[in-house]
Amino acid sequence: MVDMTAKIGPDPSLLIVDDDEPFLRRLAKAMEKRGFTVEQADSVAAGKAIATARPPAYAVVDLRLGDGNGLDVVEVLRTQRPDSRVVVLTGYGAIATAVAAVKIGATDYLSKPADATDVMNALLTSDDELPPPPENPMSADRVRWEHIQRVYELCDRNVSETARRLSMHRRTLQRILAKRSPR
Repeated sequence: MVDMTAKIGPDPSLLIVDDDEPFLRRLAKAMEKRGFTVEQADSVAAGKAIATARPPAYAVVDLRLGDGNGLDVVEVLRTQRPDSRVVVLTGYGAIATAVAAVKIGATDYLSKPADATDVMNALLTSDDELPPPPENPMSADRVRWEHIQRVYELCDRNVSETARRLSMHRRTLQRILAKRSPR
């Protein structure tokens, strides 16, 4: 296994933009232990301000933030520092948003929950090589559950509307929603 800390380079600056405060703190602490100099932002506005004032060599940006879309931060980063490596994180993984993130200039796209090792691998893997597969990928049941939860939230927690959009019987959906999330 390759020592990734040697690949960070002369500029270890890392911007993490996420509105999930506990996740933001944990990831920042883990990335500092791995050799990065971390700045944190909990909104699009704060992320854009840091990206403009002190453009980092690396960035991890959540797609959906309380005050807007994380891709706005990625655009500012690309303008200020075209060589920065940006990983977009989201709890709402979809092919369309992955394509949009990469077109804007993201280096990689990871679905939550992603741990610090997954993030570091995505940040430091060169463009001509694939990052190693995740140690603990989400199970198919978990991916399905996450998708159902996302659609449910987008339908304002309306079971009937969610069931219609997922082409699923309402009672089946209610049983799924009543269960705990799979691991």
